[in-house]
Amino acid sequence: MYSASRPYRIIAVCTGNICRSPMAELMLVEAFGAAGLADVVTVDSAGTTSYEVGRPIDPRAARKLSAHRIRSGSHIARVWRPEWFQERDLILALDVDHYGWLQQAARGQADLAKIRMLRSFDPAVAGRNTLELGIDDPWYGGHRDFDATWDLINAAVPGIVGFARNAIAGKQDDTQQVRSTS
Repeated sequence: MYSASRPYRIIAVCTGNICRSPMAELMLVEAFGAAGLADVVTVDSAGTTSYEVGRPIDPRAARKLSAHRIRSGSHIARVWRPEWFQERDLILALDVDHYGWLQQAARGQADLAKIRMLRSFDPAVAGRNTLELGIDDPWYGGHRDFDATWDLINAAVPGIVGFARNAIAGKQDDTQQVRSTS
């Protein structure tokens, strides 16, 4: 449960923490800054595997972020740590396998309540079955796949910002969705 004595903490989770989750992290950092919430919301990311630990963001993801004036040079991949269930207020899974992995790793109902599919915040797909909300791994593709990843994450960003704003304000309604303006 969120406490106003500390920042609201969000973490994005994918497989290796070099493509989808750092894109989501950095896009959200930018959005919270633009919303005037940078001082009260922190965002980070991690992978469910240690395959890429210590490596920088994928150059194709960096290119896409850079095209939108978002810097990614300081990102270093890391793996999920169990204590983050307690330390994070919202855990965003980028694909259904990450969602399932996080649910399996959860230690109880409080942990489970924090796990959401990132795309569940996109009003165009909100309410759909979890299995329909994944973002395919662009690592196996090319620049178009990273463009598609950007688009899918971007559509959910306003909803995540609205959700966090409500949590910070102490509102319990997590159904508010904010439409993307881009």
